[in-house]
This record gives sequence, C-alpha cells and structure tokens, in this order.
Amino acid sequence: MAIMSAALPAPLEGGQHRRPIIAAAIELTAQSGWSSVTMARLAEVVGVSRQTVYNEIGSKTALAEAMVSHELARFLSVVDTAFERHPDDLVEAFYEAVRAVLELADDNLLLQAIASATHGTAHELLPLLTTQAGSLLKQAKAMLATRVPAYRPDLTDEQLTAVIDVVVRTVLSHVMQPSDTPARTADALAWVAARVLGLDTTPPLRHR
Repeated sequence: MAIMSAALPAPLEGGQHRRPIIAAAIELTAQSGWSSVTMARLAEVVGVSRQTVYNEIGSKTALAEAMVSHELARFLSVVDTAFERHPDDLVEAFYEAVRAVLELADDNLLLQAIASATHGTAHELLPLLTTQAGSLLKQAKAMLATRVPAYRPDLTDEQLTAVIDVVVRTVLSHVMQPSDTPARTADALAWVAARVLGLDTTPPLRHR
C-alpha cells in the first residue's frame, strides 16, 4: 500500500526537499519502524545529502513533529471540505467531516504505525498524539471555531467552545481506537452535536 502522504502539497515552511523528506520518513516508519529512520537513510531515499536533511528538518524530534503536522494538515483539509460542501446545514457538515476524518484515519499508515506496538514505534511516537497532543487539539478546535459560528447556533461563546472541545476530543479518541464503522460513528456524533446545539436532526440516526 502506497502511503497517501505523497499526494500532499509541500508544507509552506522549509525548502523544496522538506516535503519529500517527511513523506519518506512516514513511509519508512510505516514499513520498518521509527528506529529505522535516520538522517542518513532519509538522505539516501530522497537523493540528497545528509546535511540537506538536517537543514530542512533539524533533529529527529523535530522530524517526528513534522510528520504528525504533515498528516494533521490532511485531516484538517477534509474537515474544511466538508464544511464547504454544506454551508447551510451544520449537522451534515459535522457528519461528513467526522466520517471523512475516520475514513482517512482507517487507511493512514502513520497512525497505524503509531497505534501499533510493533517495530518499536509506539513508545516514541505515541505521545505526539496523546499526552503531547495539545497542538493537534488546538489546531482542530481553531478550525471549527472559525467554521461553526457561521451557522449561528443558539449558544454563548463559552458554550460553543465547550461543544467544540468535546467533539474534537471524542473524534480523536475514535481515530486512535475505533469502536464502529466511520459512517456509524459519524452518524452518532453528528446526532449528539445536533442535540447539544439545539438543531433539528432529520433523520435522527441514518445508520441504525
């Protein structure tokens, strides 16, 4: 299975080799584990000097953070698309956004590697999505905070912030440990969000 990250545009920061280096690191991690990822190996795979890898990335810790940020951009992109597709229906926007995120997560090799205890990957990378996930949560909540108010929900700013926080944390938990299909999970979360927001839900649950 080819890693999906290769289809992404290059990150805004860094030079022309940053994106290929990050994509190569993700693929190496998925195939052989985080311990197999070295600056020398990345230089060989990408076809650049080891110094170029250091110049573009920095330390291995910075590389891990860049990998997660790279994948996060993909998830935020599908959320943004969902809201663009449903500018007048917040329930449908929530449903499509959650479903797209969970479907993307289901086929994401980096997430699979991080969630797995194999290849010595989980021990070093898992904190980036758990105890050190503040940046992930912050970016995801910031996107929803700019999108949801446009639908004019009948909530105070404090209440809306609380709803967004609960939704983002719940989706992240399902990304890391799915309990049902993406469609059913998205359906349930969209229904819950709609009830909290005081919106009509028709149908109440599409996947029974």
